[in-house]
Amino acid sequence: MIPAGQMQAPIKSAKVIPLQRKISRDARRQQLIAATMRVLARKGFAQTTLSDVAAEAGVSHGLVNFHFESKEKLLTATLLFMADEYRENWTAALNGAGPHAADRLAAMLAADFNPDICTPERLACWCSYWGEVQSRPLYQQEYSANDTAYIEMLEGLSAEIIAEGGYGLDAVRTARVLRFTSEGLWNDMLSMNAPYTREEALKTLFALAAVFFPRHFSPEGPLTKA
Repeated sequence: MIPAGQMQAPIKSAKVIPLQRKISRDARRQQLIAATMRVLARKGFAQTTLSDVAAEAGVSHGLVNFHFESKEKLLTATLLFMADEYRENWTAALNGAGPHAADRLAAMLAADFNPDICTPERLACWCSYWGEVQSRPLYQQEYSANDTAYIEMLEGLSAEIIAEGGYGLDAVRTARVLRFTSEGLWNDMLSMNAPYTREEALKTLFALAAVFFPRHFSPEGPLTKA
């Protein structure tokens, strides 16, 4: 998506599975989901059609219909793919972090700006889905388990740091502000004519963490423990 410097760089698309005459059902579905993400990023939710996805994937409309039956089912499958990808990203970041709560929170915050996740294509897709949540409860229902797990982890780490540092904060509200800021940075990076870098976005988020937890964070990241 974005080289370490510029959001305007060529979009890094979802992985494309080379066309073959016969591929497995799972591989074909992944190919169609990748094509759906590219179309969503270009055309938005309302204008995306099964015919668009078929053309993007280089297959027939009937084949898309065979695998997903309807636009609603295709878009739901795409949302679940993105949700699983997002969950795997932040859980992997946690697994690779140090033992301290500040290190683990920093890893969670930084995971949102992983170059494999923070791409113009994916940001555009997420914005498309966020715009549909209220009118399509199915999307809220399908994604809620992943969302809940993320929120609970963010709240738990915030609570640990609050207790450790003696900060007079509410863990739920603190985690909520961190999450909303991260989502707001995604929207900002997508919508600005001259977007800032992923690195600058993360420093902005760390600057907020430093306001909440001044003995644990600076705008550069978690403070090293002695």
